[in-house]
Amino acid sequence: MSNSRIAAVDVGNDSLKGIFGTLEHELNIPNVIARDIEDRPVIGIEELDSKDPLEGIHIRVHSPALKENNVIYRVGQLAAKSDNSTELDPGSSKSEEDQTLIMLFAALALDAVNEDNAKTFTKNNNVIDTSYILGTGLPLREVKEGKDAGYRSKLLGSVHQVEFLVTPKYQGIKVNLKFEEVKVYPEGFAAFINLVMDNDLNIINKDLIDKPILIQDIGGLSTDIAVIKNRNVDDDKAQGFNLGVSEALEQIREEIRSKHGVELDSRRDVVDIITKKTNRNHIMVRGSRTSVHDITDRILVDLAKKQYRLLRNVWQKNSQTEICYFVGGGSAVLKDYIKTLNNNLDGYNIDFFEDEKESIWMMANAYYKLISDHLKRTAPKEKKSEDKDKKAVKA
Repeated sequence: MSNSRIAAVDVGNDSLKGIFGTLEHELNIPNVIARDIEDRPVIGIEELDSKDPLEGIHIRVHSPALKENNVIYRVGQLAAKSDNSTELDPGSSKSEEDQTLIMLFAALALDAVNEDNAKTFTKNNNVIDTSYILGTGLPLREVKEGKDAGYRSKLLGSVHQVEFLVTPKYQGIKVNLKFEEVKVYPEGFAAFINLVMDNDLNIINKDLIDKPILIQDIGGLSTDIAVIKNRNVDDDKAQGFNLGVSEALEQIREEIRSKHGVELDSRRDVVDIITKKTNRNHIMVRGSRTSVHDITDRILVDLAKKQYRLLRNVWQKNSQTEICYFVGGGSAVLKDYIKTLNNNLDGYNIDFFEDEKESIWMMANAYYKLISDHLKRTAPKEKKSEDKDKKAVKA
C-alpha cells in the first residue's frame, strides 16, 4: 500500500510551480504543451539518459477527467520548441481546460519517479502506484462560480496514468496517480495566507492579520482582487476580471515578429525580455542587440492603466482599505508601470514583492501552508496545545 504524499501545485499561466513532500522537492515547468507522436526523433538517442528530464518531457496521458484521452504530448521546454505548441487562451477557464490537468499530472508523475521516493510509493514492472494529498487553487472568479467542486471531483475517485515515452531517464515508466484528498483554494485567499503564515504555520505578520486589505493577483488570463476583512475573504466584495497579461504578451510577441523578424517560442520568452536584470527590453536581431522598448512600453503602459482602474474601482467600494498588495506573475511584469502611474496620480498605499522568487512561488507556497495546516487540524490530536493566533487564520 502506497503512502500519501503532499503536493502543493500552482498551475500558473506562465508556468507550473510545485512543492512536494516536506519541502524537499520543487518543480517549475513552463505551461506549454504540444501534441506529438510516440517515437519522437531524437539526435543522439543513446545519450538521452544523460540529459535533464525537464528538458524532454514526452508523455502519454490517460485519464477519465480529460476531454481528449490517451493523447501523447510534449510538455514544458520541449513543447515550447514545437510549431504546434499551445498555451492557455484569454477567456478560458483554468478548471475546464485539459491543459491544466495535463500539466498537473505531468508534474506529479515527475515527482513520483524521483529516486528519493522509492520508499514512498510501490513500483512493480515499471509501474509506480501513487497516492497524493493535493493542495491547489483556482481564480476567484471560477471559485465564486462553483467550478472548484467540479475540478475537485475530476481528480478524486479515478486513476490517472502518465506514461513516459522518449523522456530522459524515465522511458517506459508508467505512473498511476490517485488522490486521497484534494483541496482547491481561491487564489486571493491563498496569497493572504502566504503573507501572514510561515512554513511552520506560525503567524509572522500580526499587524496585518486584522487590517482591511486588498490583494490584487494579476495572472496570465485573469485578475483577482481579494478583499480581506476580519481575517477572511469577503466573498461579496471580492471580484474576478477577465484581464490578464497573456493578451499583451502575445501582442508584444507578434509585433516583435512583424517589425524585427524574430520569432519567440512562447510568452515565457517575452516575459524574460521584459524582466531580465541586464539588457532589459532588448533582443538579438541578426547578431545585434536591439531595443524593443517602443513596443513593450506602449503595450504594457496601456495594460497597467487598465489594472490601475480595477484597483481604483474596488478601493472606492472598500474605502477603509489600508493597503493593496500586488501578487502574481503579471504583477512582476507590470510592477514598474503601475508604480509610475501610482506616483503620478493621487497614489494609493500599494506594495509589491521585490523578491522575484517569492513573488513567483507565492501561490505554491500558500497551497503548501494551507494543505499542511488542514492536515494538522484534521489529524487525531493527542494533545491540544494550539497557538491561539494559528487558530485565528482559518484554512
